[in-house]
Amino acid sequence: MLRLRVKDVAQEKGMGMAKLSRLSDISYKTIQKIWRNPYHDASLSTLNRIARVLEVPGTELLEDVPDDQVPEEFRV
Repeated sequence: MLRLRVKDVAQEKGMGMAKLSRLSDISYKTIQKIWRNPYHDASLSTLNRIARVLEVPGTELLEDVPDDQVPEEFRV
């Protein structure tokens, strides 16, 4: 299962949710959902905008996690 690393990468760069939302022109509510649920179903355009703001390749925002390591509350 793919896990979003948006929160991890943003925090490494010293960026919080509000600033990421503002610079990427993505609603705060959407950023908040991605931040709180790393298994959130985000669109490619959203991830591309976030990657551009964080100045990383889009692939750095994704991590492949074995299904048995996904917390129960995030399993589909």
